[in-house]
Amino acid sequence: MSDSEAKVHQFDSILVANRGEIACRVIRTAQRLSYRAIAVYSEPDADAAHVRLADEAYALQGSTSSESYLDIAQIVAACEATGAGAVHPGYGFLSENTAFASACEAAGVIFIGPPAAAIELMGSKRLSKVAMLKAGVPCIPGYEDAAQDTETLKSAADAIGYPLMIKASAGGGGRGMRLVQKAADFEAQLKTARSEALNAFGSDEVILEKAVIEPRHIEIQVMADRYGHTIHLGERDCSIQRRHQKVVEEAPSPVVSEALRQQMGEAAVRAASSCGYSGAGTVEFLLDRSGSFYFLEMNTRLQVEHPVTEMVTGLDLVAMQIEVAAGRQLKLQQSDIVLRGHAIEVRVYAEDPSRDFLPQTGHIALWQHQGKSVDELGLITDFSGAPTAVAARSGGLRVDDGFLSGQTISPYYDPMLAKVIGFGPDRETARRHLLKGLDNMTLFGLTSNLSFLSSILRNSEFISGRTTTAFLQQQSQALGVEQDEAGLALALAALVIYLKSDPRAAGLKASGALAIPVASNIILQAEDSETSAQAVRIRRIAAAGQTRQQQSEPIFEVTAEHGRHEFRVLTTEADAIMVVIDRRRIRVPFIMTGPEGGRSVWLKVREVSHTSHHAFTDVTRQRKSATASVGDGRIYASMDGLVIAAHASEGDIVKQGELLFTLEAMKIEHPLTANASGRLAAVHVSAGTQVKGRQLLAEIEIQPDE
Repeated sequence: MSDSEAKVHQFDSILVANRGEIACRVIRTAQRLSYRAIAVYSEPDADAAHVRLADEAYALQGSTSSESYLDIAQIVAACEATGAGAVHPGYGFLSENTAFASACEAAGVIFIGPPAAAIELMGSKRLSKVAMLKAGVPCIPGYEDAAQDTETLKSAADAIGYPLMIKASAGGGGRGMRLVQKAADFEAQLKTARSEALNAFGSDEVILEKAVIEPRHIEIQVMADRYGHTIHLGERDCSIQRRHQKVVEEAPSPVVSEALRQQMGEAAVRAASSCGYSGAGTVEFLLDRSGSFYFLEMNTRLQVEHPVTEMVTGLDLVAMQIEVAAGRQLKLQQSDIVLRGHAIEVRVYAEDPSRDFLPQTGHIALWQHQGKSVDELGLITDFSGAPTAVAARSGGLRVDDGFLSGQTISPYYDPMLAKVIGFGPDRETARRHLLKGLDNMTLFGLTSNLSFLSSILRNSEFISGRTTTAFLQQQSQALGVEQDEAGLALALAALVIYLKSDPRAAGLKASGALAIPVASNIILQAEDSETSAQAVRIRRIAAAGQTRQQQSEPIFEVTAEHGRHEFRVLTTEADAIMVVIDRRRIRVPFIMTGPEGGRSVWLKVREVSHTSHHAFTDVTRQRKSATASVGDGRIYASMDGLVIAAHASEGDIVKQGELLFTLEAMKIEHPLTANASGRLAAVHVSAGTQVKGRQLLAEIEIQPDE
């Protein structure tokens, strides 16, 4: 766009058409720039963090994404009702929706993003690849023509050679994507990819590409104004992925030289310029072992991982987006951009790594961290001079989160809770800051991937910087969830419950309060596993050479199936105990919930090599003995969700392993099977029932198999 065609738009309010951490992140910068920040929220999000943070909030009708945050008419109506002059879409939801960008323009609302035409072009893998080839951007050899009949595609596949990738043209996030190893598998994999693509994106169009084996995933951040000026802000390495979803991102890449950075940056600028791009965008490449790189796709929005670029450039990318959308010229030149320091980001999800990363929902009992928010970091919002990177100035921890203690994570949306960014003058310093930050975090109320992320940061392959997109698959055993093999967490949970519930233990610091040995038996069930409930015996013992009356710091013996532990209790607080075990002095934060007879305790345990979160429920009064197991005939919901099918009725005779219910949560179906054989004595839910995690769904009157 020429100088005469572009103009500066004046607006003083920005509506953020998103939720969670990205909504909070955009709101913080908007407020820092003195814009009125307006939030929108669905019915489950009425008390969400982004709603509390905003200057004003507008209620959307509906609970699911499609009913609320994806409803273009509702979002445009919210802009009109609140007088918003501009709308920031964040990422996901409507951020790459051509119809939404056009609807904003038609309503006279500034869309803080690229032109609709650029969104549409880059939303098609086939058309974008054709455009990139024309622009001279390196692309993976493949097939991107319009003809889509099976025979044509099969012939093209034979010409490309195997292994190859089938990719949904309109796709992303790994859906509609298949790796084909040999010609005999092509048609079956094509059928599956097309079906997934049609269901997910409404189009079964595909492209074919030669498979790049174990590449690095390198992306280049670009920024362009509406006057044809485009620069790049260096690369991010996003090679650590699970099911094509990024898990760890860092800037700069450990393997990209200055010369390669310049080549990739120039290619990314050509890609953006070729489609009349403006605003923030990301051009993604695959980097093979020889150092050759190939265009993968262009994301026409702010990326989840943008903070690592901010930390090594010092630039506030959201502020830059707002400046560009307002029609102001991008003053920074390419020579002003120098990457200094290092930043590493991990994504904290409500998911259970021990159950194939099953999404988790529930109540956040406690969330604590020691990180800084984006508005505390001094990122540059005045782009008149060369920036200085925050990572180069100091080391530390940044946390972009979107929830608060006491709030509920619902099954309606993506389970990402927060992004945690470690930064410092070099990669190792950034890694240590991030690792320490994760270890110091407390998240009680639902299971997360915090320990899994820490195990990645401790992995020798990651430390050496040698990771590729195959890292998680290759290191799956080394990254296995840390097991409580010695039963330390179980023993500590029992001790906490005992100290907080037995009136005789309340005065343990008083010399005469526990003048006689006190013993107690507790039966605990781990909340995040399907192991049997375990009996734990707790007994106060005397230290060698001392009488019990002389003890000021009592010692407790805790015995369970996994072994025996001795704890010397130094102090007890409302939310923590301090104990000594094997000469190690550790503080154990905890929180207790629930009524007596069903009390649950969440606690954080710092073991020798890692820190982990655990949850146990006291089922002493619910069980007659510690021999009760998962096969006791009670069927519980594995998580919050919707019962979409009940496959058996009261009175039916069922076999162990028989499918009883199908539960849907976060767009994923989860089967629930009978854990014993017998007669279905009671069914407490039906299809269409919304249930909570650990809710009792059915009871089986156990009968032996004949």
